[in-house]
Amino acid sequence: MDEKNLKKLLEQVRKGSCDITEAIKKMKHWPSESMDFACIDHHRTLRTGFPEVIYGEDKSAEQIAAIMKAMLNRPSVVMATRVNQEKAAHIRDTISGLDYHKTARLLVGNTDKVIEHGCRGTILVMSAGTSDMAVAEEAFHTVRYLGNDVEKLYDVGVAGIHRLLSQKELLYQASVLIVAAGMEGALPSVVAGLVDKPVIAVPTSVGYGASFGGITALLGMLNSCAPGMAVVNIDNGFGAGCMAATINRM
Repeated sequence: MDEKNLKKLLEQVRKGSCDITEAIKKMKHWPSESMDFACIDHHRTLRTGFPEVIYGEDKSAEQIAAIMKAMLNRPSVVMATRVNQEKAAHIRDTISGLDYHKTARLLVGNTDKVIEHGCRGTILVMSAGTSDMAVAEEAFHTVRYLGNDVEKLYDVGVAGIHRLLSQKELLYQASVLIVAAGMEGALPSVVAGLVDKPVIAVPTSVGYGASFGGITALLGMLNSCAPGMAVVNIDNGFGAGCMAATINRM
């Protein structure tokens, strides 16, 4: 239940087109619904503006499917992150109408119920290299399904800085920028030094041995001298997308 649909339901009750018993039935599992292995927070959209999202990495296909079925009955988009191809195929055999984004490992339903928030502008998602695309794509689709206009600019890392500088107008037009980078993690600092908008840096676990699975990029971003830059956890494209969407709707 989100604010828009709650207002609509209350207005129907006020006008008499929906009686109190029917309204209670529609709100039966609001704000939460308990299952054997999960407690679904149906109240979250109304409370925070964003629906609850399923973290699929350590859940079975059966668990994800059961949670999604319960959530698909509500008037908001349903997302499950970190769902591999095998799980996604099994779940899609069980539930029809789901979209799967392979690179992002994102499974989505109720896409016709994406809420437009009247956002300030376009969010730009960037990656330093092609190898960072999985994390960038998770951010891209998160932003998209949270009701934002979004564009992407991939493989523009500092090893060939001319690729970035040739796209400066795209950078300047964005209201928020998400920048995913592995190796030494330099790209977000460069971008934050070029624009006057919030930059969200996403360290990725891409790189050779001394990258330490993204620790080097993370520490480099945390120690950036470029102001106006925030940093999320390693490979956390979803978290970056949520932060960008929050900023963009303010």
